[in-house]
Amino acid sequence: MERKVRVVQYGTGKMSVYTMRYVLEKGGEIVGAIDMNPAVIGKDIGEIMGTEKTGINVTDVKNAETLLNEVKPDIVIVTTMSLLNDIKDAFMLCAKLGINAISTCEEAFFPFNSNPTVTDEIDKLAKANNCTITGSGYQDVYWGQLISSIAGSTQKITKIKGSSSYNVEDYGIALAEAHGAGLTLEEFDKKIASADEISEDERQKVINAGEYAPSYMWNVNGWLCSKLGLTPISQTQKCVPQTYKEDIESSTLGMTVKKGMATGMSAVVTTKTKEGITLETQCIGKVYSKEDYDKNEWTIEGEPNTTIVVSRPSTVELTCATVVNRIPDVINGKSGYVSTDKLDELKYLVKPMNEYVRD
Repeated sequence: MERKVRVVQYGTGKMSVYTMRYVLEKGGEIVGAIDMNPAVIGKDIGEIMGTEKTGINVTDVKNAETLLNEVKPDIVIVTTMSLLNDIKDAFMLCAKLGINAISTCEEAFFPFNSNPTVTDEIDKLAKANNCTITGSGYQDVYWGQLISSIAGSTQKITKIKGSSSYNVEDYGIALAEAHGAGLTLEEFDKKIASADEISEDERQKVINAGEYAPSYMWNVNGWLCSKLGLTPISQTQKCVPQTYKEDIESSTLGMTVKKGMATGMSAVVTTKTKEGITLETQCIGKVYSKEDYDKNEWTIEGEPNTTIVVSRPSTVELTCATVVNRIPDVINGKSGYVSTDKLDELKYLVKPMNEYVRD
């Protein structure tokens, strides 16, 4: 592509500060921004990024379709919520208009195993209008591509174990609330943990109805199985509240999380496969104390055993850089809802992103 890649930012919260700047630094062009927050509607995106004014102001989500028809972007970056149902309207609008879209929504990474009904709806509309819809972010590499690469150097695999922790303060209120941060233990049990206290048949009914709330590793296990050619035969999830010995202030929640209340949760997802390989993955998302820090640790058991640890990863920046580096892959991708295991291997963009887009 000879011209710059035209991008619209959908959601102008914490993540967009990075995604918009990274798009500009990678040679793309921000041609519009969309939000529902009255506090940012009408603001120049330069104010949000902390730079000089750009002449691009945030548009009310009510006028999203009009904006997209006017500016005709090549792709929309959606950085709003963590569940597919919450970003469905944004994805469906893009699919309706034939505009490619990529989201940091964690469930969007591989929603086929958690919300197949909505995924199929988006997929059909995107195929009809010849555009590509996908989810990406930190998990694309550190819970996905990195693990599949290690698997490729292993003779025999019996188990894949993963654990990753992150500070919910970095991602906004929607993610923090999805992790049960700020709930009493009784509220956590009722609102979060109880969803997993059902049989596999009952869970599948909830999934088919589009009402399941998966932890992030639920979708990651699905992605890994798809990437590695594994056939899942069962998958379970258990969410456990995290607490701290002292009160912790949460600027994202706008409250003090009292001692003994849930600061977040640990979610363990276990997947058994027809091929005899078990995936046991855990994500720990909580309001951090002064002792906590991000950590990503994975072990592949077999011949040989291999463990890789990434200490103190800059999870927010890595998420946003991954999304921006994925843009050419999405534009080049086949139409429909396409998870990133079916796209090209992620690579660093040395040249402006338009030079990686096939005409």
